[in-house]
Amino acid sequence: MITLTVSQSLLAVLSGGIVGFTLGLLGGGGSILAVPLLLYLVGLRDAHVVIGSTALAVSLNAYANLIVHARAKHVLWKPAIGFSIPGIVGAYLGSVMGKLMPDKQLLILFAILMVVIAVLMIRRKPRTENEESRETGVRWARVIVAGLLVGFLSGFFGIGGGFLIVPGLMFSTGMPMIMAIGTSLFAVGTFGLTTAVSYAASGMIDWWVVLMYIAGGVVGGGFGTVAATKLSGKRKALNYIFSIIIVVVAIYMIIKNANALHL
Repeated sequence: MITLTVSQSLLAVLSGGIVGFTLGLLGGGGSILAVPLLLYLVGLRDAHVVIGSTALAVSLNAYANLIVHARAKHVLWKPAIGFSIPGIVGAYLGSVMGKLMPDKQLLILFAILMVVIAVLMIRRKPRTENEESRETGVRWARVIVAGLLVGFLSGFFGIGGGFLIVPGLMFSTGMPMIMAIGTSLFAVGTFGLTTAVSYAASGMIDWWVVLMYIAGGVVGGGFGTVAATKLSGKRKALNYIFSIIIVVVAIYMIIKNANALHL
């Protein structure tokens, strides 16, 4: 376990708060900042420990939010389980491959994923009322393939994958977005837990960091939810701003780790 100074512990709480606030405000994509915050703000140096720790923190936060959505009847359990079972296989395989990859190459690939997510956030369009209410049958082949692929990415990079899981569920089942968001939390939690167990077995989780991150995330998430209500009319602008931040951080990560590819 990494020994953190008092200042690093406080920065870990702050980092968790930033991620929680972003998730509460935008509802997706925020956890992509978890890894760079721990690396470059808190100052942790082992990328694999960072990925394993953030995977567990994201998992526990997702399960906590799942309870809220389940009580509101926003969770469809059959698609959730059907999506998660192949996703567990994908997450485990992804985590094994991620642990084998050298830190710097892994972080460069992570930065590229950040750019992709930023572009998707900018291009995402709100669904119309007709699209939201349209229901189609569950296409189980799509559910299984989507679950396997998203699970692999989640395990490889130690991310929650909610921003990929929500459209994956909507594509494969036709469920409304609010149901996809609630249902996705089961998959996010399950994929993160699978990744965390794999990393924990290799001694690549810092439990104190996880605790600090979750503490900050709970508080930040509360503030983010309140802010989301007040700034609902500016959601598109917020997505643009956040996407730009993600791209800037990604460019920094690529430059910092470019020597791994002998650039």
